[in-house]
Amino acid sequence: MNERSFPSRFVRSLLRLVVERGHDHRPLLRAAELDFDPMEPGSPGYRDRVTAREYSRLYQQVLSLLQDRLYGLTHGAASPGAFRMMCYCIIHSDGLGQAIDRACEFYRIFFEADARMTRDAAGGLVRVGYGQRRPGQQRGEVATADLYGLHVWHRLFCWLIGRPIELAAVQFRDRQPADDHRAERYAELFGCPVHYGGERNAMVFADHYLDHALVHTEQSLKAFLRAAPYPLMVLPGVEEGGSVSERVRALLGHDFSQGLPGFDAVAAAMGVSPATLRRRLQREGTSFQTLKDECRCEAATLYLANPELSIHAVATLMGFTDASAFHRSFRKWTGMTPGAWRRQAPRHGDPAGQSD
Repeated sequence: MNERSFPSRFVRSLLRLVVERGHDHRPLLRAAELDFDPMEPGSPGYRDRVTAREYSRLYQQVLSLLQDRLYGLTHGAASPGAFRMMCYCIIHSDGLGQAIDRACEFYRIFFEADARMTRDAAGGLVRVGYGQRRPGQQRGEVATADLYGLHVWHRLFCWLIGRPIELAAVQFRDRQPADDHRAERYAELFGCPVHYGGERNAMVFADHYLDHALVHTEQSLKAFLRAAPYPLMVLPGVEEGGSVSERVRALLGHDFSQGLPGFDAVAAAMGVSPATLRRRLQREGTSFQTLKDECRCEAATLYLANPELSIHAVATLMGFTDASAFHRSFRKWTGMTPGAWRRQAPRHGDPAGQSD
């Protein structure tokens, strides 16, 4: 599976938060296994882009250091658990429309005006936005935080319904970058026309998406929050076709502590018969069992990358009551034991439970 990548300037924005609060960012780079310093664009080995996994590893390090759990979804001050509680408020919604309305209400109650979300609809389109421009406010170039924030909100909505949401347009309240190449990358990131100089940052999409049911539960949400923002970074978008395989992977999620959904249940959630789902997966060169193994392997490595989780805890999260069975399965997936995988690179801190 080809992994998505993101501009290194996203990483610089994260690291500036660390530096501005008086911390040395270099230990975080080592812990996240980044082989260059994004704060020094002219340095040897500098790369313009990082993989989704590299970005997410660094994000988790920054979250741990700053105790921030907002995932770049707001500019305003808030307590560390705000985003987490918002997710639990919306996860039981009847559909995406209700989930967005609840998120808007949550941000209206707990956040300053600049971070509050709004939703309106007209002509078969829905507009979800935040960051209302104040009278007389100067327009600068679009900030990386605004770009990333809107992108993550879009990916979150896609994750909630387990399928890509094709955007009709994106607008920013600030002006277009002077660098034409950067402006092209913005359009490529969202896969739609991007407009500048609006009243707020917003995304526009067809209103029929509001009727889609949420495919996740509190259990899969727990796994999402442990691994975020990685699940959003690798979620298939419109540009990747929204394959049947990726929809199955979205339904399987990353939390297997309560077991995996069966093949028939997944087919029913996708609105097709088991025979039809089997044929479609075969056409894509895969199977339900293969996808299960891939999801479990990916989840296991994400959990093992978290130094706060012991290997025994990871086995439990993976649904294994017998730790030795988890070791055997992990070796089958990766050719390594969990302890060996965790020790292959230095980590920030001293993880517990590293024995094989």
